[in-house]
Amino acid sequence: MDCMQSRIALKEEYTRFVGRKLLFLAAISLCIIAVAGVSATLGSANLSVFEVYSAILARAFPGHFETTWFADTIVWGLRLHRIMMGVVAGAGLGIAGAVMQGILKNPLASPFTLGISSAASFGAALAIILGAGFAGGEYLIIGNAFVFTLLATFAVYGLAKYKGITPETMILAGIAIMYFFSAMTSFLQYVGRAEQVQEVVFWMMGSLGRSSWEKVYASALVIIICLPYLILKSWDINAIGAGDETAKSLGVNVERTRVLSMVFASLITASVICFTGTIGFIGLVAPHMTRMVLGGDHRFLLPGSALMGALLLLAADTLARTVLAPVILPVGIMTSFLGVPFFVYLFLKRRKEFW
Repeated sequence: MDCMQSRIALKEEYTRFVGRKLLFLAAISLCIIAVAGVSATLGSANLSVFEVYSAILARAFPGHFETTWFADTIVWGLRLHRIMMGVVAGAGLGIAGAVMQGILKNPLASPFTLGISSAASFGAALAIILGAGFAGGEYLIIGNAFVFTLLATFAVYGLAKYKGITPETMILAGIAIMYFFSAMTSFLQYVGRAEQVQEVVFWMMGSLGRSSWEKVYASALVIIICLPYLILKSWDINAIGAGDETAKSLGVNVERTRVLSMVFASLITASVICFTGTIGFIGLVAPHMTRMVLGGDHRFLLPGSALMGALLLLAADTLARTVLAPVILPVGIMTSFLGVPFFVYLFLKRRKEFW
């Protein structure tokens, strides 16, 4: 009887435990909706939050909500795709950072610190300065950034494979790739004309100003395709966090999980930064902030990091549009302002209990 009561109490405690996590995810989702509404009011056309939400709901539920032609054009035609690009990009970078930190068991792992963003920057610089690349026309920069991101991923895998797939070898390989592509980008900037270098630097700062609905759909599609595998492997990533030997004893194919998760996370990163430019620190900060609240269970950490990344990037872009209005700052500058203090905070606090 005592055993039965103990099991019931344990089950109730677990239900409350899960309930608190779901409540946090719901709260973050509501914050995203609220910030998106405020962000959509910013601009030369004076719209209230009520008009913005009416314009959005009128498209979603025609006949139940009313809006004006002016509000519909401003919200759907000019502002909402930028906001949705921020949500999708932030979610993608948050997921990629959480996965990389989980499979490499390193709190500093992220697309920015593993050389993937550096490779994308080199691809963009190659297109801007030399006009060479894997696509043509308006897709030259996007195609180059995407392809070089994947090349960097396979280069990291190849180097790590040569020495044995472990977290240490993958991180060291990522650092080597990061410095290699950074050096190549610096060389291109040195030989490029002033206006070309200016364009490269602006691209590397990251911006949501180049967004469109087609780019939002493309990024979202890649994330939707990759996310089920990563969610399915959440238990395996949890087991890897306890140590490779422990994971293997539980039946986890550690090497395959680590490599495939890295590839999917890199694919998500590529689908984002090829459209936005390099946006740092979201992939690093969002998983840490989420882990402090939800813990290290990747079943909740992955969706939580996605929502937190979306909220952070959307809030950063909103600030970037208001700090020096009407001048719009590149969102990458704002995320760096957010990320650097948090980096210092992690260094000072050394919150190892979250790992």
